[in-house]
Amino acid sequence: MSAGQPWFDAGARTGARLAPRPDEVDRIVAAWERERPDLDPEPLGVFSRVSRLARHLDLARRTAFTDHGLEAWEFDVLSALRRAGAPYELTPGQLISQTLVSSGTMTNRVDRMVAHGLVQRSPDARDRRVVRVGLTPAGRQRVDAAMADLLASERQVLGSLSPAQRYQLMDLLRALLLPFDDA
Repeated sequence: MSAGQPWFDAGARTGARLAPRPDEVDRIVAAWERERPDLDPEPLGVFSRVSRLARHLDLARRTAFTDHGLEAWEFDVLSALRRAGAPYELTPGQLISQTLVSSGTMTNRVDRMVAHGLVQRSPDARDRRVVRVGLTPAGRQRVDAAMADLLASERQVLGSLSPAQRYQLMDLLRALLLPFDDA
């Protein structure tokens, strides 16, 4: 940041002014600029906000899931099955791939969800050696209700952004995440 620019001017580098006032991250960045002028704390301006936002989103997600009697991991499995489309079934291997957990963890999760009546196991119609995990009507009802509440909560979080800003943010976050997805 050049001399004379206020520490809270988030758009100083581009001339754009996005935020109406400084936030806690601006104060943190300013303190590091003051204490360590030899370092450029610009990444903190992005990633500290992403981290703080992730904490708020995690709380909103947990609330949406808890309100429907679900744990976050249960929602992950149920939503993977729901996204698969009718008949809402996947193999354990496909679930592992989509939820990024180990085989043992997935077996434990499916066992617990079967006991709660959210999913069922059945043999594959073409190859009886293959097991399919499918949504029960109760599982589908819960994941649909939790998803509706989650989207309403997340829409509220995005409420301060215009539609154009939301699309711009999606594009920027996609650009940051693609290298991780490709790895």
